[in-house]
Order: sequence, then C-alpha cells, then structure tokens
Amino acid sequence: MLNKGLRDQETTRIDNILKVLHSLTFVPKFWNLEDILLLENELKDLGMNFESLRDFDEKQLIFHLEHLHFDWNHFEIFADFLIALSKESQFDFTQKAIAIYNYIQLESKTFSFEIFNKLAASKANINYK
Repeated sequence: MLNKGLRDQETTRIDNILKVLHSLTFVPKFWNLEDILLLENELKDLGMNFESLRDFDEKQLIFHLEHLHFDWNHFEIFADFLIALSKESQFDFTQKAIAIYNYIQLESKTFSFEIFNKLAASKANINYK
C-alpha cells in the first residue's frame, strides 16, 4: 500500500495521464500512425501500449489497472476513454469498457446511476452495431 503522500502523487499522475488520453479522443477522426503514436506515448505511462491494450482480455486489463492503484474514478475515466476510442469504427474496446463498468458496480459496493446508464448505453451501442 502507498502512504498518503505517495498516494496523492500517484493519483495526480494518473489523473493527468487520463486527461491527456481522453483529450486525444475528443475530436472524432480516422486514426493514422501519428495519432496512434501519440496514444502509445500516453499509454506507456500506464505500462501499456496500443497492442497490449488490444490484447488484454477484460480480466487482465482490470488486474493491470488495479496494479497501477487506480481508484474507482480512474477506472470510470479509463472506461470512458475506451468508449470514446471505440466510437471510431476502426477500434472496438466497448466490451472492455463494459467489463470495467461492471467491475466498478460490483466491487465498489456502491450503486451508481451514472455507471448504470453508461453500461446501458454501451450495451445498446454493441447491439446497434
């Protein structure tokens, strides 16, 4: 376990990485090599690359994020990032995002209508495709 000072630093570091990742998906586009390299550079700070993100199954991804000391909010933001990235037809990480949302609902021991709505929207999006 991390002490409070280190935990605060780690939380700030993860927050900054997730903000940058999410900003990369803000403008819809067809991802080219340069865009993927920007994404790779940010994922590197989370001990991943684009290939490992694709190759992780849902349980492996959640375990990896737990190992990075993600809190519930970080899990949610990362799942939101996966959904935003999946809006491009080139990528589909929706199943991984759904697994993360389910994990948050089950393991946090707190029911969230926001997570519930995100789950429903993600599942509807899969059925729509």
